[in-house]
Amino acid sequence: MKSVLVVMAAAGLLAAGAAQAASGMDVLKAKGCLNCHAMDKKKVGPAYKDVAAKYKGDSGAEDKLVAKLKDGKGHMKIKASDDELHAAVHEVLGTK
Repeated sequence: MKSVLVVMAAAGLLAAGAAQAASGMDVLKAKGCLNCHAMDKKKVGPAYKDVAAKYKGDSGAEDKLVAKLKDGKGHMKIKASDDELHAAVHEVLGTK
């Protein structure tokens, strides 16, 4: 019985970790980013490929963009965890 509880607890921890490690694309979808942005064409906001091109070679780009999203400066404020914002921005900056 004790081993069953340990296995169940471990499975729960693994599931929680997997839920927290959402992909950048999952965050972009869940937070509604794709309502205003597309990967390859301008909508209300710029295309993600254009954002990636603008910040190409900028080693501080991810932190700059996360700060913009958190503070609502130059973009509407996004309610998300730091991990979610970094995942989403990492996804955007990797767009080709």
